[in-house]
This record gives sequence, C-alpha cells and structure tokens, in this order.
Amino acid sequence: MERDNGRVCQIFSNFVSFLRKFIFRILSIGPVPNHIAFIMDGNRRYGKKQNLMEGAGHRAGYSALMSMLRYCYELGVRYVTIYAFSIDNFKRSSEEVQSLMDLLQEKIEGLIKEESIVNSYGVRVYFIGNLELLSEPVRLAAERAMLATAKNSKAVLLICIAYTSKNEIVHAVQEACEEKMDEVTEWYSSKEGYGLTRLGENEEDERDYLVKLVDIEKHMYMAVAPDPDIIIRTSGEARLSNFLLWQSAYCYLYSPSVLWPEIGFRHFLWAILNFQQNHFYLDKKRKHL
Repeated sequence: MERDNGRVCQIFSNFVSFLRKFIFRILSIGPVPNHIAFIMDGNRRYGKKQNLMEGAGHRAGYSALMSMLRYCYELGVRYVTIYAFSIDNFKRSSEEVQSLMDLLQEKIEGLIKEESIVNSYGVRVYFIGNLELLSEPVRLAAERAMLATAKNSKAVLLICIAYTSKNEIVHAVQEACEEKMDEVTEWYSSKEGYGLTRLGENEEDERDYLVKLVDIEKHMYMAVAPDPDIIIRTSGEARLSNFLLWQSAYCYLYSPSVLWPEIGFRHFLWAILNFQQNHFYLDKKRKHL
C-alpha cells in the first residue's frame, strides 16, 4: 500500500513539474527577467501565526526560498539576489541573532553539497555585504561556498548578508575616493620629478581625477550583477528596507500580501506576467538614462 502511495505521489510530482515547465516555455515567448531580487519578509510572523517554535518560521522560509530558486532557474532567470540578513538585524536579541547565524551556517554549508540546488543548476554563489561583521564560522562557510561554486557558470545566486544599501554606497564612495587619491598621488610624484605642472593648473588633467559615477559603481558590492528587473517583497510591504536602493530605480516592485513561507508558484507567475506587461515602459525609462 505504501509503495503504491509513493508511486502515485511520484507520478503526480512529475506531472506538476512537466506542467510548470510547459507554462515557463509559454512565458519565455515574452521578455524574461534577467535578474530577480527577493526581500523575504514575514518569517517570524509566520512562526507566530502557526504557533511554531522559535526559529521554525525561518526554516519554513528556507523551503520557500528553494522553491523560488527552482522556478527562477527553470524559467531562465540568470541572476537571483536574496536579502538574507540586514546589518540592522544585529540589533535583535543576541539569542535570535545567534539562532539565525547558526541557521545561516547550516544552510550555507548545505549549498556546497553535490546534490544541492546550486550544483544541480550550475549556480555560482556570491555573498554580498560587509562580511567582516559576521562571526568567523559563518564567514568561513561563506568563503568556502564561493570557492566551491566558482566554476559554475549557468546562473548566479547573490546572498546579501550583513548588508544594507547605505553601507554599500558609503563603502563604494570610500573605495572610489581612495583609488582616486592614490592615482593623484602617483601622478603628482611622477610629474614633480620631471618639473612639470602641478595638479589643478591643467583643467583637463583635473577632470580626469574627479570621482565619476562609474568609479562608484565599480566598487559596489553588487557590481558583479546587473540591476534587478523585479524586486519581490512578501507580506504586502511596498518598501525596500535599505535593499538595493542604488540599483532599483527602474525595476518592477511586486508585493504579494502573503508571508514569505507562504509564497508559491502562483505568486511567482503573477510577478512575471506583471513584469512582462510593464517591460516596455521600464525598458524605455532605462534607455533614457
């Protein structure tokens, strides 16, 4: 009896997978987003709503994340970014922070297993943020995962951890200024040695050493990926909470009312359909930058 039930479940699962891929084939006739970002909001509220133990809501959220990643890579989305842990989250109780760090370490180590979703779909993993703020075990696990997936080239998963957009922008500006200062120092030393003009006496030379937009953007943590096409934030919130503020000027924001562990295929499908409906307008805006 159990064997028959297992066989029925397997047949049903295969049918659902076939149907989902068929729908994706139809969707791919239209524009497919190159980059989708997720703000996974509502894990704690889901746990309280379901009367679950502390941390169980986040584990349920991890299962939802695996489903979303599978949908993205089956559709052909190349870049996926997730907001896993904000710098502001360190302000929570030490017990909750430690519980989240333990869960992060467990799931990060799971990413490098041979049967993991990142290896199944050939996904390269990046950890984005101020990683120095992480505990050593979590930081080392992140470094191992990035190294282990470095040769994967079919898709990219960016995990924002110890991240806020303000911190990213400040970091990029600081790096760009330091780089320009080094260039100016080197230029001044070489010119002075030959008795040539000082910086500032030649307007063209002076312009060359101003910090430009491209100088800041190349030092962004997110410089390894294009700007997102869609940001999906659950629990009905239409705010970005310090996430990808620099990169999200012309992306589509979708905010389903469900909590993150409750997000499903129909919500993903609706996000893609709405993106396709608004794609022409958003693409036109980008081209007029």
